Amino acid sequence: MRIFDRRVRTAALALLAAAALVGGATATTQAAAAPTPAPAAPAKKGPTSVAYVEVNSNSMLNVGKYTLANGGGNVFDVAVIFAANINYDTTKKSAYLYFNDNVQRVLDNAQTQIRPLQAKGIKVMLSVLGNHQGAGFANFPSQAAATAFAKQLSDAVGKYGLDGIDFDDEYAEYGNNGTGQPNSSSFVHLVSALRANLPTKLISLYNIGPAASRLSYGGVNVSSKFNYAWNPYYGTWGVPGIALPKSALSPAAIDFAATSSGTAATLAKRTVSEGYGVYLTYNLDGSDRHTYMSGFTQPLYGSDAVYTP
Repeated sequence: MRIFDRRVRTAALALLAAAALVGGATATTQAAAAPTPAPAAPAKKGPTSVAYVEVNSNSMLNVGKYTLANGGGNVFDVAVIFAANINYDTTKKSAYLYFNDNVQRVLDNAQTQIRPLQAKGIKVMLSVLGNHQGAGFANFPSQAAATAFAKQLSDAVGKYGLDGIDFDDEYAEYGNNGTGQPNSSSFVHLVSALRANLPTKLISLYNIGPAASRLSYGGVNVSSKFNYAWNPYYGTWGVPGIALPKSALSPAAIDFAATSSGTAATLAKRTVSEGYGVYLTYNLDGSDRHTYMSGFTQPLYGSDAVYTP
């Protein structure tokens, strides 16, 4: 979730109490069948378009319903499942990966909810978010603890046939349940371990929270281990403060439910004119949004968007 006074979100994930991976989603018991290699999507030139989907209320399949009138390429290149959580086990005193009922349903039904997108050439990532329990990416008490959580993440990617992990360091409420405050080593150890586990997968940074400002420790800077980073404030322009090339950054961020079509178009034009390579969207729902989308696909790709139910 994003904070209401800055961005529009749906109901708080903290109120969703169904336990999906009891005791933590640790070792994968069986690997998912590898996704069928996607056929080459019709070529398009322009920035990578990203769509976060609130699966508590919307279907991932909405991402695949939009193409470009000129050439037929996908409007969206990356779909992000929003969101899994980093929770805290007070008995074991350790963080674990948690899926609420809606996230778990998407993952359990990967053949109908994820594979159809991948078959179109759309990458599907899992976003991971704090859950008010004190566990966050920036306060692992040791390198071993960070490495253990990285394994839970990479196991989930393997088990469900995902294309990567997105880090969103909000709502951890560091210090709850006797947890520590953010430290300088935690996120570096976590990202380093995850990249070692997933050398060819995507890792992205929602550029917010203590973790986002703690990218260097002990001579190691993990900036280059990310594929993408983006501005977390919808309806605004803000270049993420991370040492990545412009092609990997999205200073533009829009919310379908809260950003005007004019602002979305203006941010798209600026993305192109200033040479950035990613355009971030949030809150894609089941409505026909092709008219709104055309306002930003025209400057991004020189084409209107087409909706196919």
